[in-house]
Order: sequence, then C-alpha cells, then structure tokens
Amino acid sequence: MIPVPLVEIERKRALEKRELLERSLEEWGFVPTGPVVEVDTYYSRPDVDFLETVECLRVRERDGGCEVTYKPASDATTHGTDGVIAKQETNVALADSGQVAHAHRLLEALGMVLLARVEKSRTCYRASEWPELSVVVDTVAGLGSFVETEIVSAGTREDVVRRLEETERLLRLDSHPVVTLPYRDLVLSSR
Repeated sequence: MIPVPLVEIERKRALEKRELLERSLEEWGFVPTGPVVEVDTYYSRPDVDFLETVECLRVRERDGGCEVTYKPASDATTHGTDGVIAKQETNVALADSGQVAHAHRLLEALGMVLLARVEKSRTCYRASEWPELSVVVDTVAGLGSFVETEIVSAGTREDVVRRLEETERLLRLDSHPVVTLPYRDLVLSSR
C-alpha cells in the first residue's frame, strides 16, 4: 500500500515583538527546541529560474546535520491569496554535517546555479496536544524576525488551513503582516 503523501501547509508573518509571542506560546503549553543556527544555500537550474517558478532546491546546514530539500514550483493550488503555502517537500537527510561539502559539489557538478545563502536562528515550538503543528520563530540575518505556523498533514487543505488559522488567532498572530516571499527572495531583494 502506498502511503498518503504528507503536505506541509504554512503561513509566514513578520514579527516585531517576539517576547509577546513567546509568552503566549508558553501559556498555551508550547515547548521550545532551539535556538538552532541554520544556513540554507539555495540553487536554481541554468535553464529554469527558480525565482520565477518559486521552486526550492536548498542545502541546509544545522548543528551536526545537513539535508537537501526540493519543493516544487508554485501555482494557484500551492500558493493561496491568503499567504498560505501548501507543498509536498522532498527531504534527503545526509549522514552528518561533514557531507555538506559533498552536497554542494554534487549540485554544482549537475550545473545548478547558486542563488543565495540565508543564515538564521530558529526556535521551534510544539505542544503535545497538536503533534503535527509547529510554530517556528526565525531571526534571519539582515532581515529581522518572522513566525511560521506549519502543519504537516495528509488532511484536506481546507481543514488544515482552518486549524492553522485557529492557531494564529489563539496566539494573536492574525494581526501580524503576512509575508509571501521565501527568505531566499527576501535576502536577494535586500542586497
């Protein structure tokens, strides 16, 4: 039997006062892991501009580990007008952080084009009552702080978005501005 693919559904918002959010998360029973420093290096194909297609091919380095991730091109079904993004991710975890140089060499050997590096400090919050839900607070070098509410689920988009919106209301995030661009694009536009 083929497993039902899980889809990551998320929305990112700008965050000015992270301390207020952290207090709300604690009040609602969310427990932090981190902070962890992540360095994401983004690539594109020479014949397809991933900035235009809003595809993602990245190598992520973090404490003791690394992975290669691919997210497919965006369209009206993956990027809603409400800032909600729903995509199936393909992640390949590498043996250890020593493999990161090999991952970069492999992508370069395949002709991939380096786009950008994004450095961030990430703290992930989870609550035992909602194991598929995470609230991620990122401080991105040169950009500021952001919060992503994410749910990984095989459920219908409508049900998952409703749960995501309920979480944002619960944590009083619904008044923060929605950010629709990936960090990669924000870093490139700030140069």
